[in-house]
Amino acid sequence: MKKEFELFLTALMFFTRIPIPEISYSEEKLNKSSKYFPLVGTFVGAISALSFMLSSFIFSKEISILISMLTSVLVTGAFHEDGFTDFIDGIGGGYTKEKILIIMKDSRIGAFGAIAIFFMFSFKLIVLKEISDKLIPFILILSNSLSRLNSISILMSLNYVSENGKSKPIATKMKNNEFIFCILLGILPIFVFQNIYILFLIPVLIFLRYFFINYLKKNIGGYTGDILGAFQVISEIIIYLEVLVLQKWKFI
Repeated sequence: MKKEFELFLTALMFFTRIPIPEISYSEEKLNKSSKYFPLVGTFVGAISALSFMLSSFIFSKEISILISMLTSVLVTGAFHEDGFTDFIDGIGGGYTKEKILIIMKDSRIGAFGAIAIFFMFSFKLIVLKEISDKLIPFILILSNSLSRLNSISILMSLNYVSENGKSKPIATKMKNNEFIFCILLGILPIFVFQNIYILFLIPVLIFLRYFFINYLKKNIGGYTGDILGAFQVISEIIIYLEVLVLQKWKFI
């Protein structure tokens, strides 16, 4: 249990800015900690949900959503958003695998990345505004958990393609039993919601993963840390849209 707790703390240390007790670090521990990525998302989502609920006592829904989004960015250090902008810059400005990877490694944000990050945050705000107030805290937790599960699952199907990326997170695959454990952590918030229709999120995310993997195979040949971060952001947005559709159709 102590070893597993240290692995969770390693994941928490790497993927967030949450203060943790001092622990020994190694690349091996980081690789093994990947199975706790969805649980880290649950923690980030819970903090974001709490900030939304507390803000709602004072501010409007829109401001509370913005505060929850800002909280999430501060907790993670914009880890995934940085990967998202780099990925969009890469595919927007690169026409070959090599060029895409070179652009993605550039720490500067290009026009494609800047436009994408603006629309991404705007899109989140608009969609969350349309979702019922009582659903938002749960959706923030669920989306952070499921999106990280969808993201980390990429390394089960593809190989790491860059040794010098600035955000090299996990370069090895999980064992099958570790991946099953990771899946269980990722879908755990679904059972808290106790609504069978929320399960419709899963096949859509699986389809999104299938499409994204095929795109990566064709254009890049594998994944990088930036790509994992980008896919987490994309998956999170898709979850918001799915929930909005379910709400419009009176399923939730």
